Amino acid sequence: MRIILVGFGVVGQSLAKLFVKREAELSNVYGFRPRVVAIADRGGVAINSKGLDLQRMLAVKAEKGTVAADKLYGNSETSIFEVIESLDAEVLVEVSPTNIKDGEPALSYIKSAFRAGKNVVTSNKGPLALALPALTELAEHNHVHFRFSGSVGAGTPILEFAKKCLYGDRILSLKGILNGTTNYILTEMAERRIPFEEALQKAKKLGYAEADPSMDIDGIDAACKLVILANWVMGKKVTLKDVSIKGIRDVSMKDVEDAAKEGCAIKLIGSVNGKLEVKPEKIPKISPLCVSGTLNAVTFHSEFAGEQTIIGRGAGGIETASAILRDLLDTKRELAAKMLT
Repeated sequence: MRIILVGFGVVGQSLAKLFVKREAELSNVYGFRPRVVAIADRGGVAINSKGLDLQRMLAVKAEKGTVAADKLYGNSETSIFEVIESLDAEVLVEVSPTNIKDGEPALSYIKSAFRAGKNVVTSNKGPLALALPALTELAEHNHVHFRFSGSVGAGTPILEFAKKCLYGDRILSLKGILNGTTNYILTEMAERRIPFEEALQKAKKLGYAEADPSMDIDGIDAACKLVILANWVMGKKVTLKDVSIKGIRDVSMKDVEDAAKEGCAIKLIGSVNGKLEVKPEKIPKISPLCVSGTLNAVTFHSEFAGEQTIIGRGAGGIETASAILRDLLDTKRELAAKMLT
């Protein structure tokens, strides 16, 4: 399978390392032989139609800051759109930085790939939160596959669990903790009895929160993931503007202590039950949703199976890369099945 990899930050490099580490196993066990024919980052591109040496690309990126600095295959002039549209490849893996304002440039990269007849795997929440219904229709129109398991829950298979393990059932509602940063902060406030600002600074020091943590603490990241879940799992046609969002900035120690007296903990919960909401809620400590630290947890309420909860780590480069690998293997199976029909 020939792959164009757009984005060579934490997730992109983690995927490259995964390909290198598991090369023999992927070939022998899964019949999967990924050949990365192009890598693009902010500095430019590296292209080799026969397949790039991924260890070499990782070394160039570490030393020079961009794959475009590679003396044999690097190019700082060629546009990413030109690569997507003209280079022969089966799949675009899009893992460029998230932009939830307009989804760009990832949104245009994905559309360009669809129009060029290329399948797409992404973990980028921006385009999905803003335009998932339109992107799904465009993929279907161009008869290509579109997968995005890593966009919700990183390596924890939240989307696959609902779509495949509850296949045939009807999911009536869902709710869950969709952001590890806020869950860590609220856990620290409850367990160590420290105020919000102190817990936030601790999250920053540990690398759980960005220098500008607004995406997390204002509930936007959780809302993006909720939109993806609502569309993919429940068949909604919604975007980020359809979500009512309230973050955790105003959660006080008194709120946390009052919840504890009731046998509850305050968690930032995203829910789809008629309407889409993200807001702090009191969750009973005996509930499977009441997880600690950076864990994510989602409960699906279905018509026949009742409540089913999946729990796992919701972030991380290698975790997200593992989800992308699952999507690539899934795409490989679907392409093989299409060839047989």
